[in-house]
Amino acid sequence: MQEQATSSIAASSIPSSSERSSSSALPLEVKEGMESDDEIRRVPEMGGEATGTTSASGRDGTSATGQVQPSAGTQRKRGRSPADKENKRLKRLLRNRVSAQQARERKKAYLIDLEARVKELETKNAELEERLSTLQNENQMLRHILKNTTAGAQEGRK
Repeated sequence: MQEQATSSIAASSIPSSSERSSSSALPLEVKEGMESDDEIRRVPEMGGEATGTTSASGRDGTSATGQVQPSAGTQRKRGRSPADKENKRLKRLLRNRVSAQQARERKKAYLIDLEARVKELETKNAELEERLSTLQNENQMLRHILKNTTAGAQEGRK
């Protein structure tokens, strides 16, 4: 059994022919300030968990050494962890607060616009009422003059 483990470790450290020929297996020089492919693919842990506490098992239940691990108790739950749920809830609350603040600002701008329009329309209404009053007075005076001139013309004919 130990020989199999040793041979599987040795076999996993020696690149296969396809790995040797592929360009992705060659170690790339990492420029300063740039992340390597492994660092980009690494998902950071959320919450108070340590980064090294997760198992190194793959999807098929084998560890990095090639040994089969027991599947009972080592598989992760399908649901989200409480830290992920809390993080998601906090993000949602923050989005809601930002959205509510933006809605209040839009409403305030809309009300300011409406108030300015009300003032403008009230001013225009006052001007039109004044003009209406002036035209009504002028119309009344003209009717009075017309009545007097037609009454005087009729008396002159008699």
